[in-house]
Amino acid sequence: MSTVGSLADLLTLTGDPAGRPDVATGPSVHLTGGRIYGGQILGQAAVAAARSATRDRRLHSLHAYFLRPGDVEADVEFEVERFRDGRSFSARAVRAVQAGKVIATATASFTVDARGPEHETPPPTDVPGPEEFEDRFPADLPGGPVTSEGLMQVRRVPGELLDGVPPGTGVSWLRVRHRLPDDPVVHRAALAYLSDAVVQDPVLDDHGLDWTTTGIATASLDHAMWWYRDTRADEWLLSVSESPVARTARGLALGRVYTRAGDLVAVIGQEVLARYDD
Repeated sequence: MSTVGSLADLLTLTGDPAGRPDVATGPSVHLTGGRIYGGQILGQAAVAAARSATRDRRLHSLHAYFLRPGDVEADVEFEVERFRDGRSFSARAVRAVQAGKVIATATASFTVDARGPEHETPPPTDVPGPEEFEDRFPADLPGGPVTSEGLMQVRRVPGELLDGVPPGTGVSWLRVRHRLPDDPVVHRAALAYLSDAVVQDPVLDDHGLDWTTTGIATASLDHAMWWYRDTRADEWLLSVSESPVARTARGLALGRVYTRAGDLVAVIGQEVLARYDD
């Protein structure tokens, strides 16, 4: 397993020793549960796909399925397939592989800047800033559920402090802990890493449950994300999420990510497993 000291390290992929142009390897970080944090796969898959796209095309969507638990003690190989390069869009498929088995798949789409109609849902108003709260998980907790050795900061805003926000809405501040390079590819990948941290909270919150509750099995099943603006993932971002439905041991979460100035940066959809142990 490679040594990871920052998210920039985690998102730095190495080329294939055999010289295959669209194959790269990413390191993993330690979590005591033994399973790779899904955001790691999302961020590294985004970087792997971007390596094969021209720099004038920005990642605008990523759709991933988590197929097997990843092993935190092993690196992950990413195999990229070039589906299409059109006039405005480029499409890629990515397979994340460990020990010869596919642990996740993703499709990624890149596009050029263009003009069109514009609108967006505004963020909640009067949300207290991140300075008002403490980190949800200690930075030095190596086995934290999502901290990945303190690579991110998460600060949840209690519902009672939110006026006009529907019950069951999850609101959190989050950012990458260490400063990142200015490369927009890195920041979009870093936002993918962050996106798996809190979007799914409302699936369990409405039932008085969380990811550590005994008697319930939880896991991310699939994840979709759409980017609409560049932003810095190492500056505070506001995550707002809700869960419109949970049935048959699956729950759907929908989220939006805003800058501190209130600009909508990205939209997230994730389905999670939430199954009672019989």
